[in-house]
Order: sequence, then structure tokens, then C-alpha cells
Amino acid sequence: MRTPSPTTDAIGLERARWLAALMALALLLVPREALAMHLAEGILPLDWAALWTALAIPFVAVALHLFGQRARRNAVHKPLVAMVAAAVFVMSCMPVPVPTAGTCSHPCGTGFAAIIIGPWMTILVTVVALLLQATFLAHGGFTTLGANVLSMGIVGAFVGHLVFRLLRRLGAPLWGAAFAVGLLADWATYAMTSFEIATAFHGARSLGAMFVAVALAFVPTQLPLAILEGFLSAGAVTFLARRRPELLARLGARPLLTGALP
Repeated sequence: MRTPSPTTDAIGLERARWLAALMALALLLVPREALAMHLAEGILPLDWAALWTALAIPFVAVALHLFGQRARRNAVHKPLVAMVAAAVFVMSCMPVPVPTAGTCSHPCGTGFAAIIIGPWMTILVTVVALLLQATFLAHGGFTTLGANVLSMGIVGAFVGHLVFRLLRRLGAPLWGAAFAVGLLADWATYAMTSFEIATAFHGARSLGAMFVAVALAFVPTQLPLAILEGFLSAGAVTFLARRRPELLARLGARPLLTGALP
């Protein structure tokens, strides 16, 4: 098998960056109604929004520290993480309104990202994607940024990472493990989102009853979307492992992806 040259790698990275930038620009320029993606601005009381933000900040700080360390050791770390950030941004820009929950369903992409760049870098990728969406697309919000990062970037990423490691160590095929990650990371994200809504609004009702009610509101849209995300994750990870293993090796993802491919 021919080993790609450094020049070929550079050309491939440059093309991928331009493609991701064009896709993001297209999403920004297409006129459409502003839907409340993720947890919308103002939906959470400020005290609860502050609590979730306080819980998310330490994770973001650790992720920033690790990013700086890895970028100094590996010159291609920054552009490769940026490519994954663009992919997550595009994947999570497909909102399906859920009026009864006060938010939207959408693919997350953080499970796939956690496989490729790990959960800590996925936190940073999520922060960037959510900030851009809140600023330019009116999706999500600034007061709810911490809550959205916690559900999508922290819970989703770490659940996906742990599921992938466990299934691969148990001998699951690459495509099967990646499918499970896309599916379960998505569901974990929305379970956390449901919990964040329930804690703020359960009132006289029990927290458990409110959580179940909000989670069930997501089921009609998020069930098929999570299955779709599982297939997308399986296809993307398998493709990269077959066609561009050197990129995964540079990110440190290669050891868990090696083995007999299906």
C-alpha cells in the first residue's frame, strides 16, 4: 500500500479545510427562520444557567491546557482539531423543533469527535461550535452556553469515549463500536438536556416525573436522529481508518482504531 507523502497530506488537509469553510458559510448565508437550537437563550433561570456554567468551566480549562500542550508537540494538531470542529458545527446545524420541550433536536457529532480527537478536545470543539451558532444563527444562547456545553460537549463526549473504549476492548468491530458511540452519545446528550430542564422547572412535581416528561418529548425526533448519527459515525470512522490512518495516528487515535476492520 502506498504511503501518502507529506505534500499529499498537506493538500488533503487544505482541501478539507476549504470544504468545511464553504459548508459553514453556506449555512450562514441561507435565509431561514431562527429556531431555538440546543437550550435557547433565556429558557433557563439565571441561577440554574450559572450553576451549569460553573460546572462546565473546569472541564473547559483543562481542555484548553491539554490543547496547548498537544499543539506544541504536534504541528498538525490545531488544523486537524479545527477540521473536526467544522464537522461538528455542520452536523449540529440541523435543528428539528420540539415545542413541548422548549428546544430542538439535532445530530450532535460529539460522539464521532470523541473517537477521533478524544473527549477533552471535543469539549473545545463544542464550545467553538456553540459560540458560532449562538452568534450568527441565533441557535442556543449565551446564558445557556454552559448548560449546552455540559450536555453536548462533556456528557456526550465522555459517554461516547467510554463506550468506544469498552466495546473495542471487548472485541467489537470498528463499525459496530462507532455506531454505538454515535447513538449513545446523542442519547446521553439529550438525557442531560432533559435533566437540566427538569431541575429548573419541575416545581411541585417530582424531579423524576418532570425528567421523564421532557425526555419523552424528545423521543419522536431524537430516536431516528440518533440512529442516523450512529450510521454517520460508523461510516466516517471506518472510512478514515481505511483511507487516512496517518491522520488518526497523528492525533493519537490510531491504537484504539487498529485491528481487523470489517
